[in-house]
This record gives sequence, C-alpha cells and structure tokens, in this order.
Amino acid sequence: MLELKATINLPKTDFPMKANLPQNEPKMVARWDEMRVYDLIREANKGRPKYVLHDGPPYANGPIHLGTAMNKCLKDFIVKSKSMAGFDSPYIPGWDCHGLPIEIKVDKELGGKKLQMHPAEVRDACRKYAEKYLDLQREQFKRIGVFGRWEEPYSTMTPKYEAAVIRCLYSFFDKGAVYKALRPVYWCIHDRTALAEAEVEYEMHTSPSVYVKYRLQTDPRDIDAKLAEERIALNKPVSTIIWTTTPWTLPASMAVAFHPDEEYVALATKDDIFIVAEKLAKETAEKCQFGEYKEIARFPGRKLELTKYEHPFLPWERRQILGVLAEYVTMDQGTGAVHTAPSHGADDFYTGVKYKLDQTCNVDAAGRLLHGLPEYDNETVFKANPKIVELLKARGVLLYTEKIEHSYPHCWRCHNPVIFRATEQWFISMESNMDGQGTTLRTRLLEEVKKVKWDPAWGEDRIGNMFATRPDWCISRQRVWGVPIAVFFCKGHNGYVNDKAFHQAVVDLFAKEGADAWYKKSAAEILPAGTKCPQCGGTEFEKEMDIIDVWFESGSSYLSVQSNEEGFPWPSDLYLEGGDQHRGWFHSSMMCSIGAKNSSPYKGVVTHGWTLDDQGRAQSKSLGNTTDPVDVAKRMGGEIVRLWASSVDFREDVVGSETLMQRVSENYRKIRNTFRYILGNLSGFDPSKDAVSFEQMESIDRYMLLRTAEMSKEVRKWYADFQFHKVYQLLLTFCAVDLSAMYFDVLKDRLYTSGPKSVARRSAQTAIWKIGEALVRLSAPIMSFTADEIWTYLPKVQGRAASVHATTFMDEAEIAGAPDAQLIADWQLLLASREDVLKALEEARNQKLIGTGLEAKVTVDAPASMYPVLDKYRELLRYVYIVSAVELKKSAETNGTGNVKVTVEKAPGQKCERCWNYSIHVGEDSTYPTVCERCAKVLPEFEAAGS
Repeated sequence: MLELKATINLPKTDFPMKANLPQNEPKMVARWDEMRVYDLIREANKGRPKYVLHDGPPYANGPIHLGTAMNKCLKDFIVKSKSMAGFDSPYIPGWDCHGLPIEIKVDKELGGKKLQMHPAEVRDACRKYAEKYLDLQREQFKRIGVFGRWEEPYSTMTPKYEAAVIRCLYSFFDKGAVYKALRPVYWCIHDRTALAEAEVEYEMHTSPSVYVKYRLQTDPRDIDAKLAEERIALNKPVSTIIWTTTPWTLPASMAVAFHPDEEYVALATKDDIFIVAEKLAKETAEKCQFGEYKEIARFPGRKLELTKYEHPFLPWERRQILGVLAEYVTMDQGTGAVHTAPSHGADDFYTGVKYKLDQTCNVDAAGRLLHGLPEYDNETVFKANPKIVELLKARGVLLYTEKIEHSYPHCWRCHNPVIFRATEQWFISMESNMDGQGTTLRTRLLEEVKKVKWDPAWGEDRIGNMFATRPDWCISRQRVWGVPIAVFFCKGHNGYVNDKAFHQAVVDLFAKEGADAWYKKSAAEILPAGTKCPQCGGTEFEKEMDIIDVWFESGSSYLSVQSNEEGFPWPSDLYLEGGDQHRGWFHSSMMCSIGAKNSSPYKGVVTHGWTLDDQGRAQSKSLGNTTDPVDVAKRMGGEIVRLWASSVDFREDVVGSETLMQRVSENYRKIRNTFRYILGNLSGFDPSKDAVSFEQMESIDRYMLLRTAEMSKEVRKWYADFQFHKVYQLLLTFCAVDLSAMYFDVLKDRLYTSGPKSVARRSAQTAIWKIGEALVRLSAPIMSFTADEIWTYLPKVQGRAASVHATTFMDEAEIAGAPDAQLIADWQLLLASREDVLKALEEARNQKLIGTGLEAKVTVDAPASMYPVLDKYRELLRYVYIVSAVELKKSAETNGTGNVKVTVEKAPGQKCERCWNYSIHVGEDSTYPTVCERCAKVLPEFEAAGS
C-alpha cells in the first residue's frame, strides 16, 4: 500500500536552520587557515587586472573597537567584491607600531627604571608591547572574517619599512626641502614633544582672562602732539592695555602689537591715560571699570611703532617692551593692543623676526617656567597662571580678570592642553622647489588633489584647503620610539651633512638591522671607514637623535609596500579611512609620495563616518556607551558585525548599538532560511544530469532567472560603487519578497507534488540551483562565513573551487537566457493581479468564508488591457494565486482597489489527500481514490520506484 505522505518531495538538507555562529565561525576560520584561503584566491586570480586597496595602518595599542571593525569590514567587502568581479585584489594588512601612545604606556610600565635604560632597551620594550597588540588585533580581525596576508603584514617597525621611511625622508633632503630652525610649534608638556597640526584637536578649556597695564616710557610727543599736551595738563601717566588668556606667557612678553591702519584713542580716566583701539574703547572701559572718562587724542596705529613700555612686573633694565605693528591684530575682542611673546606664538615669532626681538624660550620641555621671578619660577605654565595673576595685582597693573571657557588646542593623544613653544625643530618646506623648475611642494599637492576621485566629493575641497593654507611640516619629535631623523652633523663646520653616500649607508643599515642600529652604533660604526664631510673634509660626526613624526612614517606606507611587493602598481587604486584622515593619513601620504615620486599614492579615496550610540553620541569608553565587536562576535557571531557594517550608509556617521545588532540578526535569519529552502529542494539534484535548458523551463522559472540576472547586475553595480547598504537591502528584499513571499510560495506545489524526475520539477530545481549559485556569490563579500558554509552544501559540479571566495560573480548569461522583455512584462502583470487576489483571499479569511487559499475558487474579472495576458497563462493562474480553481472573465470595470476585480467562493469538489487542492475529479481513479487527477498521474512513478 503506497503511503501518500511518502510521495511528497519534502525538502531535505543537512544545512542547519540554526547557524550557531559563535560556535561554528571559529571552525570556519580554522578551515580557511588550513586551506590557506587567501593564497587560494590569489592563485585563482593570477593574471587578472590588479586592484590594490592599500590598508591604512591601525594603531597597535589595544583591542579593536566598533570603528576599527567597521573600517576593516568595509575594506574586506571591497577586496572580496573586486576579486569576485574578476580582479586580482591583494590585501596586505598593516599596523602603525611606533609613536607616543605606545611609548607612554611603556613609560608607565617601566617607571623610574627607564632612566637607567639604554634607548635601545626602551625601544625593545616598546616593540614587545606593539607586537602583543598587533597579534591580538590580527586574531580579532580574522575572527570577523577579514581576509588578508595575515602571516606577513606590513608593520612600521620592520627593517624594510624603516628603510623605506628614511629613504623617503632623504628624497626631501635631496630636493633641499628639509631645514632645521627655531620655530614656535605646538608642544605637549605632558608628552614632552613637538606636535604637528594634525596631532592637535580643539576642546573646551577654562582660562584666566586678564587686562594688564603697560606703562608708556616714550615721549608722548613722538606719538601725537595733543596726547603730549593733555598728559602735561592732566599730569597723569600714559599706558596701553593688553588682553590675554595666557598670563603664563607674560614673562616672555617682548612687545605690544598695534594695527597700523586702525584708529587708536587716548582715554583720560581719574588716574591714568590709556591708549586702546577706538573700536574697542567702550568695551574696554566697561571691563576695566574706568568710570568717567574722556577721549583726549586720536591717532592711527602706525604712530605707535617703536614706542617703548615698561613690562608689568620685570624691571626696566631687564626688559623693555617695544611697540610694533601687525596686520593680525583684530578688532573683534580685547583692546587692540596685543601682547607679543615671540617664543610662544606663530604670529608673535615672525613679528619678533621682523623687529629682531629676543626669541629665547624660557619654558622647558615639561612646561616649567625658567629664569623667572620667585613668584612663579619653576612652576608649570598652567599652575603659574594664578600666581602671575596675583603678581599683577600686587604690582597694581591688573585692571580686570575673569575666567572664560573657550576652544583651545589639545594633544589628540593624551587630551591635555598644549602650548606654543619656540624650539629648534626639523621642517619640510611647503615652498620648496620639487622639480628644479620652481614648482613648489604646495603647488604639486594642489595639482595632484584634483586628479584623485574623492568619495564623498567634498573630500577634495577639504584636503585641498588644508594643503593651500598649511604651514611648513614640523617632522621632528623628541622621543625614542620611532624612526630617527638619521642625519649626521659634522663637527668640523657644525652643520648637518646632506650627502647621498651618507644617506645610502643609513638606508642599507636600516634595511639590514632596522632603525635600532642608529641607537646601538656610533657614527663611525655606521659610516664607511675614511668617510669625510663633503663640505669641509671633517672626519668627526654626531648623530641627530630626534625621531620622525609618525604621520610621516604612516604616510610612507604605500611607498614601502609597493617597493617590496612584485607587481603592485603605482599609484594604488584606493585608500579608505575615517573622515578625520584628510588632515592625517591621506594628508601625510600625499606629501610623502610627492616628495618621493612626485605623484599621489592613490587614485581614489573613500571616507567613512564615526560610530555613534543610539542617542547620537560618539562611542567612548569614558561614556560607557560602546558596542564591542568582539563581544558581539562571541554572542551573536562575527557575521552579524559584518552585516551591520554593510547595512549602514558608512559615508555618514553611523549608529552601532545592541538594538541594531539584534535587528540585523533577525534579518540574517531570513536570508539564511532562504538559502536553506534552496538547499532543501536541491536534494538529489545533479546539475550535470538533471538541469533543464533555459528554453525548456516553465515560464515563471525563466522569469525568475531573468529577475535574478537583473538583480545580480544591480548588486554588482552597488559593489563597484561601494554602496554596501544598497547591496544589503537588495539582497534582503530579494530573499524575503521576490523569493520567500512570492516565488517559493508559488513553487511549493510543483516542487512537492510533481514527479521527482519530471521536467516540471527539474525546471524548478534548475532555477533555484542557479538562483542559489548566483546569490551565494553575491552575498559572499559580506556574509563570508555563511556563504562559504552554503557553498559546501550546494550540488557539486566539476572544477568547483574549494571556497566560494575563489570564484567570481555570475554574469547575466550564466544565470539566464537571452533577455525577454515580453516575458518580464507578462509576469509583472500576473504578479500585480496576484496581489489583488491575495487581498481578496485575506478578506475572505477574515469573514470565515475560507481557511486556506486552497479552499477557494476565485473569479477574476480582468479589464481588456490585462485579459489577453491572463488568458495566455490561464492554466497557471491557480498555482500563481495558490487557490484550487480560477475562473477568468473579461470586464471593462474594476472594483477600484486594483487592476482586476476578484470574487472569492468555496472551491467545488473534494480535498485531495496528497496535494490538498480541491477538485471535482477526486475519486475518479479507482487505483488512487482519494487523490485528484493531477496526483493520480504522478503516483505510478513512485510505485515503479518502490518496486
């Protein structure tokens, strides 16, 4: 006796419904390691056009966070999608291992012991610290499915990299672009080092605002006759008033600056005569509580040039303050008289150069004031502020003080406020001649910026404006952990030696032994025996011990990688990092590459936003609002981190939260279940024997393959444009709507009830096999774990790669036959009518007229515009609508809710025990009395198979 239940072709697959990602993903990572999947991909892509995304090196000083996870996922999406689009797309991950954050951490670990250690020993401790976190981050990136040459990444602390950095620096020396000079630079007193502009962030800071009297010592007749007359008549001293928010700079005050073209007024008060800018006179009088006052003279600022004033607390014989002119004096706040300390400000410094003022800096590396009065001597600058304010009060020169909160420069590493401090530093000149024909570094940078494709487009203006206005690059740092500025000073003429032979000796040494050799060997040991200074013939040399700005190091990264990797093109195709890197890595990379190769290191630059919590706040440990990708991978799976990264429009700031991860996890299940349905219905299907040609397939199968081909083309376009959120949305919609809600719903009856080997069922299986093959490839760059898992369950075909990642996307011709506009138009109309039928069935269910759709017969009144198509597919309509019977009528009217009018009634006949359709022919076949005519034709196939 044939058991009807056994004749239903139910889905069969070992592909699990529950992914168990946290448990299974590490096994997949181990499988990839074992098969050397990265090498497998490179071998498969050998000979194809190169596409190189160059990795911006993350800093090796802690575990990864959501921002670094998103960054690496985005890069992985690009590399994998480019590989699957037919490119040879290598990915060499990199790490930034030198610099202050690591050295500070090591300082804390070593404590006082560091003072007794040789610099090479300190560097060794820093190296071990960096290696620890490089290894940690490498495993964490692998855990979220990122592919790359992990066993041999690039690192800024390897000998070949350090050699590339110093080679790049020497290219600037060769062009005469490097100089050493006394200049005011940003200085972090906490880290005791100079900072570049890119290492400074602005944060709110509270400062003391003071208005201070500087008494005039010049004869007023040299300024203005009226002022001189009134001073004699009133018998009052004349002073100017300066305003500053950095009282600690007053010991370094050398001048008072006035604007040459602004009007200044002399205001007589009860006890004094004060010279201030006319535009700021009223505000100054109110702040300083002049009481009654009157204007007694007026004159242009240029009249005050070379006047002399008493310092507010230093004796006259020690300090005489000069009146100077400066265009940078503004009239928006203060008094119009600007206290000038050449050692503590950029404008001040260059004014000091103009007027030959003393530029000696009496603030040490730790920010302590030296050679000062007892009241503040040896105090750090910010602690000195209140003591100097008290000193001003005691000397009777403080006219007003208050606390103000304002934006102030801070070190972006330690987040402490910084100062300007004039010190001898190494610089790269922005106006240096780069080609021997007068083209400056600044000009070349601005020319190259225009050749790059910036995504988003505003990146061009942002970085272009930075290059247009930036000062010379301060490249020296007073630390140990980095690449030294490997320059020799000749004791004979007391200058540095700019000589290619000297440079080559260092490059060769670094390539062989690394930059540590600079600290372990003397100058005599580094230079060949008998080396003489080309300038003076001297034979004794000293080494420069400052290190290079780490931005210069990371900016040399593609120079290093490209020179060490066979076949890597110049420039690279793409850089991708956060939007803050226009002033950081994008910036320094362009500058280094112009110096070394006179061209940009990248053709394109893509930037992503910050990761925020669900309240729109930047994620930070201090706020306790972080979403840890490592934790998400442990609890939900690395695939969820990847899907989240693909689901957001990364060009904007993006939200990463537990709620979003849960939502993504739900969508993941929808996609996984779609694949499970495909795999379940491919049980026993051998494409080499069972596949049906496109021309022989059922019309809906052909339509769905054409629809899949169209979708695939769109997805591949979004991959090419890095629109990963659109890829995610399209794949999700296709799985949930086109497949699950429509095609699979319609297909179920044919797959389950047709003869196992019938053309109808094989047609359906061929379609879902091709859809599965296309989908698994399209999802692989994003859903790397799941796609490779699915790959192992799909039907085996000859020559199949061991991993989906070693394959390419299917083109339209591989998925479907020739485009058929009529077929597509027909099925779009059929599916539109299906929506109207489904609505009518739902209403009938709500009215308890029917239970399932198979209990219904529907009458469809179609207008003349639709009727021919519906009539053409009349025999398929009941399967499309999933009802037991359809009556089609031609009508000029609709019910106003759609294109067709639908009437629902109970289906006539009896329920077939096998397919559950209702038919008036159930019982007509005496051999199979409980089934419909359709099933009665199929059952002998099962009888024959059983015998």
